[in-house]
Amino acid sequence: MNPTYIMDDTQWQNLIQNVAHNFNDLTIKRGFQYFKQGRVHSFTMSGPDHIEAVVEGTEDYSIKINIESFSANHCNCPVTANCKHIIAVLLEYANLQDRSVHALVNAHSAAMFKQVTKPSPHTAANRSIIQTPLQKAEASAKLKEQASHLSTKPISEWYELFEQCITPLGMKIPNGQYAQNALASIYTIKPQLSPVMELLFHLQVHLFVLKKLVKPLQKSENISNFYMGFHTQVAADDVLAEIERTFLNKLPLPTEPENWPYMKETLKGLRNDMLIEPQNLQYFLDVYNQLWSHWIYPNHIGSEMYLEELEHLQSAKDELGTSLSRLPWMLAQSWMHFYLTQDELSWALLKVGDKIYTIHPNHLYHFLSILMQTEEWARLTEWLIQIGPLLSSNRNSNLHQYWSYWETTIQYHPEAEQSMWATLVSMLPLSRNIYEEKLLNHGKWKQWMDYQLSTGREPLDYRVTVFQPVEKHAPELLLPFYHQAVERYVVQKNRDSYKLAVKLLKRLSKLYKKLKQEARWELFIASFVTRYSRLRALQEELRRGKLIS
Repeated sequence: MNPTYIMDDTQWQNLIQNVAHNFNDLTIKRGFQYFKQGRVHSFTMSGPDHIEAVVEGTEDYSIKINIESFSANHCNCPVTANCKHIIAVLLEYANLQDRSVHALVNAHSAAMFKQVTKPSPHTAANRSIIQTPLQKAEASAKLKEQASHLSTKPISEWYELFEQCITPLGMKIPNGQYAQNALASIYTIKPQLSPVMELLFHLQVHLFVLKKLVKPLQKSENISNFYMGFHTQVAADDVLAEIERTFLNKLPLPTEPENWPYMKETLKGLRNDMLIEPQNLQYFLDVYNQLWSHWIYPNHIGSEMYLEELEHLQSAKDELGTSLSRLPWMLAQSWMHFYLTQDELSWALLKVGDKIYTIHPNHLYHFLSILMQTEEWARLTEWLIQIGPLLSSNRNSNLHQYWSYWETTIQYHPEAEQSMWATLVSMLPLSRNIYEEKLLNHGKWKQWMDYQLSTGREPLDYRVTVFQPVEKHAPELLLPFYHQAVERYVVQKNRDSYKLAVKLLKRLSKLYKKLKQEARWELFIASFVTRYSRLRALQEELRRGKLIS
């Protein structure tokens, strides 16, 4: 949903300056990760300068933002202000306003950046790459002539040509500007290609640049973890996003069967990169996955290619030894078994991987997405049951997407509903928020109230609007919930707790009236006042609340 209030260019520039002034790069980077993971919920604007939202972190944090006065911003996390949760909400705001998220992400570093003095073009380091206009024209013509034969050359030779295109750029900082310049240089030599080769060229150019951003920084001796600079990560994310958009184009391989060897060479290169990629990156794992799901799976009939890929993956364990990145290796095998409808083998690999590594929810949703597209509802139900516990071990999971798969499945396969509720219960407490929300949405008022009573939740933890559907359809269920909380507040024996008790007692009074049980209310409040007659502060609050005279 787009914001109610739209900001103009002046407000946008002020927002960038405020972010630059109030947040450091590390906080912005962490907030950016939260934004990308979809942790921002309940985004609302009560005015042109005021934002409220909830951010899913160690717990759900409430954020209030004044765009014009950052000193008034507040988050109920331990940091309270200028935290990653506020950044995540601001990035969500920018995205909803169709503004550049990366302009905010780069705000602080751009403000602090000082222009480095460029070396003279006459220094020895630069003298070798200086070219006259004529030399540049000749070099460009030569590269274009070589590129005209790309459709007859293996992809390994494409990369050699790409390398020549970017050589004049010299050694640059691996950031967004470098990536843009490299892509522009390569596209100057792109020849006319068939539809399949056009898409493969686009994919390979971006894979080449992605490797230029990531590969020089990797250390093969430390495959388990790896640090990537902030601006390099932003650039790599942008290149990956373009690759993902490329896969949305249908690859018409049946019309060009002669180009299957290029697909297999692409697959081989991705497999090699994926299996030695640090496990905290997974760029090439994502591309490998999408290559199968978008281009190979829709175009390939039969099991031979999946079995062949399993052989390659299994032999890689001995070939790569300690350089093998085990999580991508296990996920890739799981995908192959899935395509072969060997679901139990696929689940077994996922469960083993989950015990040792953290599997990103997107890699689990991959299976569900394909089954939904193919409308295999009974099989999708079984996968939802198996995937649920794996998600419950990941504290950062956003279960709304998981729930949406259940909702669609039940629409076409009603028999799955009982399994859905059982699975959500088994995933508690991680599934608490989504479980409570959907119990209300499905009109399961008693189950929702039983859960509140069993977990010791307080009515004042919720907004009044949460109780409106229960109060409308089953108001009697609220009585024990309110009564239990009133007694708990009184036992605390302090002024603040007495005020909270009176607040709930006033709700109870209205509830009994709605139920047409005023006599029962009068009996209860008289007994309550007598029972706590020695608590003078409580008696005072009851009078202030006009519950007694």
